[in-house]
Amino acid sequence: MTVQIKFGTDGWRAAIAEDYTFDSVRRATQGFADYLKATYTPAEVGRGVVVGGDRRFLSEHFAATVAEVLAGNDIPAHFCGGGIPTPTIAYAVKLRHGIGAVNITASHNPPTDNGYKVRDPNGGAIDPAGLKEIEAHIPAEASSCRQMAFKAGVNAGLIMEFDPVPAYVERLKRLVSLEPIRQAGFKIMVDPMWGNGAGWLTRLLSGAKTRSSKYTASATRSSRRCRGRNRSRPTWTPGWPRGARSAPM
Repeated sequence: MTVQIKFGTDGWRAAIAEDYTFDSVRRATQGFADYLKATYTPAEVGRGVVVGGDRRFLSEHFAATVAEVLAGNDIPAHFCGGGIPTPTIAYAVKLRHGIGAVNITASHNPPTDNGYKVRDPNGGAIDPAGLKEIEAHIPAEASSCRQMAFKAGVNAGLIMEFDPVPAYVERLKRLVSLEPIRQAGFKIMVDPMWGNGAGWLTRLLSGAKTRSSKYTASATRSSRRCRGRNRSRPTWTPGWPRGARSAPM
């Protein structure tokens, strides 16, 4: 049975391996590709789409699938892999002069879910009318999607790997007076909840008097009821993005 993809706030969210599958991601991306071509000029579409994801299970690989479908439609993909916070991906749209973005994340949803968020040329949310247009372009079957293998896309210059973090960090430093916080001698306890916030306070505040410590509760002690079944939270700790030029902190 074909999964119905309905966009809500910013995009679509569903349970991994149930409705959220590689084929569903391919279909959503084909719909987004066709929407871009129907909405913008060829020159605008040629600016490309920023593609990345969070630290959820398989996010990096779902993001790679998005890049492959975009490449199959002759749309450049600015690929930043997994472990990238949502604001960083949004900022990268302006940084790379893109026409939009696809962000593989389910935000605050439980860890067994993943999601598909789309962004406009300003890095902001696409309006509800635009989301309806994307839905209308989504094919019923994944066999209708055009896809190019990741390595072939890189070789063709349609998939460009890059790290958006350094430029985003520099932008934060220009917007926020970090030095008074770094020198204040605060002791900050951080619970990143296995999310994209891991390491950011250390990255921004280290090297002075303020100290941050990471706290993570056991993932095996909590559970949730989902669709009539009890499911334990996953115990994985997603890795750092493939090919990243900095280590997790």
